[in-house]
Amino acid sequence: MKGKATSFDIAYLAGVSQSTVSRALRDSPAVNQETKDKIFAIAKQLNYKVDKNASNLRKQTTGTLALLLFEDPTVDESQINPFFLAMLGSITRACSQRGHDLLVSFQQLSNDWHADYEDSKKADGIILLGYGDYKDYEEKLNTLLAQQTHFVCWGAEVQGHPEFTIRSNNLQGGKLAGQHLLQQGRKRFAFIGNASDNSPEFLARYQGMVHALAQAGIAENTVAQLDAISTEQAGFDAINQLHAQGKSFDALFCASDLIAIGAIRALQKKGLKVPEDVAVVGFDDIPVASFSSPALTTIQQNTSLAGEMLVVNLLKLINHQAVELTEIQPKIIIRQSSGAAER
Repeated sequence: MKGKATSFDIAYLAGVSQSTVSRALRDSPAVNQETKDKIFAIAKQLNYKVDKNASNLRKQTTGTLALLLFEDPTVDESQINPFFLAMLGSITRACSQRGHDLLVSFQQLSNDWHADYEDSKKADGIILLGYGDYKDYEEKLNTLLAQQTHFVCWGAEVQGHPEFTIRSNNLQGGKLAGQHLLQQGRKRFAFIGNASDNSPEFLARYQGMVHALAQAGIAENTVAQLDAISTEQAGFDAINQLHAQGKSFDALFCASDLIAIGAIRALQKKGLKVPEDVAVVGFDDIPVASFSSPALTTIQQNTSLAGEMLVVNLLKLINHQAVELTEIQPKIIIRQSSGAAER
């Protein structure tokens, strides 16, 4: 070996990634003891010395927060959920107002971001938006917890650590949707969205609607439910599947606005009128919801407040301060698609 040994040389000889070497040399709990011992032995063999100046520099605050956006299926090539685009602006403003820069990184859920990002030390903390299948995502969150990474995420609660999540009260949002549709005199209900532990936010929205229906004497087993991811195409395809199954309904609650917009298109192609034949309610209140035809009644998540809370709470965690507010209350935005007078 020519020249001074590097962490990449150790990684090559140990058969691990450079980031694993970095974590092992910091005695990170994310690396098992057997691997640590192997790495330390190789480092000693190569007479490897940690650059103390670089190490001290990494321990200093950067004045930067990182935002990791995870890819979502979309009709265009952006691969970014429009809901998160709306939140991005408020996160940027909140960082600026508090004297921090924002580093935005687009990530694939299959990437090893949960292990590698901590070692880059490009930022003091991480904001996570989007997660796909929550069960896979949860494993990576547990790794961040083990690394003692400063992070916050939007959506489902981190098990045992509610302070790491900013979330909407999805159960209440589902109740609002169910109550509104009942007020329009609707009797036969359908829900489109993945109502399982793989999508805890969608599941809570479904459960909220079911709770509202139960109070009106409508049993859950009468609700037509079909899983779907949050895209227009998924909503369109779900309507076709429900009709192929012979399901009949006059009220439709969709787990997202994107699903609702696709569902409305499919209903219209089948000759059904919205809201006359089927009243439709979405969830999110993305900008395009007010311009759909008909304009979409939806459950609004306050993206401005959400973005600010993500930044504020992350800075509190970095500074070892208590986090107080983690949940946002949704509200219903009534437009034409549900058959009620707009307000």
